Amino acid sequence: MRGNGRMSVMNVPLPSSGVPDASFSVLGLAPVVPVVVVEDVADAVPLARALVAGGLPAIEVTLRTPAARDAIRAIAAEVPGAVVGAGTVLTPEQVTDAVTAGARFLVSPGCTDALLAAMRASGAPFLPGVSTASEVMALMERGVREMKFFPARAAGGTAYLKSLAGPLPQARFCPTGGIGPDTAPEYLALPNVGCVGGSWMLPEDAVAARDWERVERLAREAAALR
Repeated sequence: MRGNGRMSVMNVPLPSSGVPDASFSVLGLAPVVPVVVVEDVADAVPLARALVAGGLPAIEVTLRTPAARDAIRAIAAEVPGAVVGAGTVLTPEQVTDAVTAGARFLVSPGCTDALLAAMRASGAPFLPGVSTASEVMALMERGVREMKFFPARAAGGTAYLKSLAGPLPQARFCPTGGIGPDTAPEYLALPNVGCVGGSWMLPEDAVAARDWERVERLAREAAALR
């Protein structure tokens, strides 16, 4: 364990059976979780290797493209050290598909009763999305303590999260949405923030050019933010 009590990625159990292991916290893997949109499956493995080499092992592949599920499968099978998850999970069917493909954690922009039940049943750690105090309280009533705060900047940013820390100190967040290298440290300094999500280490031109060295360098800078 690190001195701050968060689990090191080196201690995260790696499943040998394909069954998710809920014994780790997504919030403790790294200060930044890259939010990845994969258009071409061929890019998935080298992109993930660059992120892991840069110190960002938790990789959220969003289910926004036809290539997403195959990208998760490829990363899970071919990139040692990567903890690949599925983002933009909207339905119970997507939960099943993502976990079957090898996703080890799940992230949603919001939450419904059906989606929460499916994420719980999957056995994988999950971060349901919230943007209001009432949504946080509703999830806490159901035993959920770790959540995605989305869309972070539009929903009030650091000022809003700071306000939540007083009445709801048990809740911890991964803010995502409108966060970049200049603002990430402000979020990471808050006591109720475990990590942030973002895609600034994956500029479109670098991915298009398959400039994985640049991605690795940006990932390394992001990993050093805390």
